[in-house]
Amino acid sequence: MALLDYKLPEAGLAGSYIDGAWHRPMDGRKLTIENPSRREPICDVGRGTSVEIDLAVKAARKALPAWRALPASERGKLLAELGRRLEENAEEVARVLAAESGNAIKTQSRGEATGAAGVLKYYGGVAVEQKGETLPLGPGVFSYSTREPHGVVGSIIPWNSPLQLGSVKISMALATGNCLVLKPAEDAPLAILKLSELADGLFPPGVFNVVTGLGEEAGAALASHPGIDKVSFTGSSEVGKLIGHATADRIAKLTLELGGKSPTIVFPDAVEDERLDATAQQVANAMRFARQGQSCTAGSRLFVHKDVWDVLMPRIAEKSAALRVGDALDPDVDMGAVVNSERYSEIRAYVVEAAEQGAEFLIGGIPAEDPAGFNPVPTIIAGVDNTWRIAREEVFGPVMAAIPFESEAEVIEMANDTHYGLAAFIFTHDFSRITRLTRAIDAGWIQVNQGGGQIPGMSYGGTKQSGTGSEYSIEGALEAYTYRKCVTVNVEPGA
Repeated sequence: MALLDYKLPEAGLAGSYIDGAWHRPMDGRKLTIENPSRREPICDVGRGTSVEIDLAVKAARKALPAWRALPASERGKLLAELGRRLEENAEEVARVLAAESGNAIKTQSRGEATGAAGVLKYYGGVAVEQKGETLPLGPGVFSYSTREPHGVVGSIIPWNSPLQLGSVKISMALATGNCLVLKPAEDAPLAILKLSELADGLFPPGVFNVVTGLGEEAGAALASHPGIDKVSFTGSSEVGKLIGHATADRIAKLTLELGGKSPTIVFPDAVEDERLDATAQQVANAMRFARQGQSCTAGSRLFVHKDVWDVLMPRIAEKSAALRVGDALDPDVDMGAVVNSERYSEIRAYVVEAAEQGAEFLIGGIPAEDPAGFNPVPTIIAGVDNTWRIAREEVFGPVMAAIPFESEAEVIEMANDTHYGLAAFIFTHDFSRITRLTRAIDAGWIQVNQGGGQIPGMSYGGTKQSGTGSEYSIEGALEAYTYRKCVTVNVEPGA
């Protein structure tokens, strides 16, 4: 079938949207954006640096007093309108997203575009839920609390789900009365620039700003800028630590959503009573194979009870191998490409090392050394020990390490033997076991008998080196993007 075409941003190729206008870098430098499915250039965008970041922060600070004073209901209406505009243009934006990110239009990019629109509309609706509290302190003394925005937020997003994550950070910052400077990933800024074109003229100038550029230039400048009151970062734990250091000197507020090495645990009762097929499919879904494994929540450590190993593993392998791999803009393809050559080489190195250690490939194998597109295939590796690097480190590719277990205590110990704590997946229908394991497993988000994705309204965040703070929920937005102000009034001072 013919590949789908796409329409690039127009004004957005300038690279920076600052103070309600498009802005090209003063030094004229550019970033080349590539299509990882085809290993060919898509276009160039402006390469912003600390100069553009400073302009954007100053514009945001200028816009802040009026924006934070605007009623929450009015801010919500503007977010909902942006969601409506994105929904109307979802197919156009999804195709650009597929081209730049490598995420298949069929299974990923189209759903991400409509999901991002849903996030914007969700926060447009709940913006008014910023409520304070009252405290009775005695006769004649009235005390109450309010939620106040931190000020100017600097958000940095990755390339694996840029439109969805960008919409979350835009929504949470603006709904709570903050102004925003957003730095998209240098590998995949185009969908965000398309969204910025849709937002042009909607918000007051300076409320919403975007600067494209390299992480070590624009990203570092944003994290360390003294005019940024709060930083929200989604990406690797290594970069998250650098950002934490950058914000520490001025004690800026910080939210980090970092890496993961999520355990998937399957007990025998999950494959009984005609549950085998459904469980196998959900285990494959949890691995995020259709996203090339490029998800912080991917269930890349699979622990299967030894009594059902021989029954379940072939079925998981069958379902995973059935995914069609190819160009992300092929409407029949289930699984696209990883984002760039560096990521592809890192994934390949992990698989090569596991093979040299004697791993058994149930499906997949060592990726080709110089492919036409950066398309690793779904890979499931057995014969792995929980101490191997491929079972401990975040591969961020379509590689699952499968390990048998015998007892509940054993699998809990293995599941928690990691410095990550973002997500976990448990498959059992024993409610007592569910309550025991959900208490025992160190993870910010645990799913039982499913391998789904995040939904607006749920609390999403991790523990250990998977980050700090939570997003997606209104509670998370209030905790992360506002501070509590307490006011105490003596209404009878002479009494």
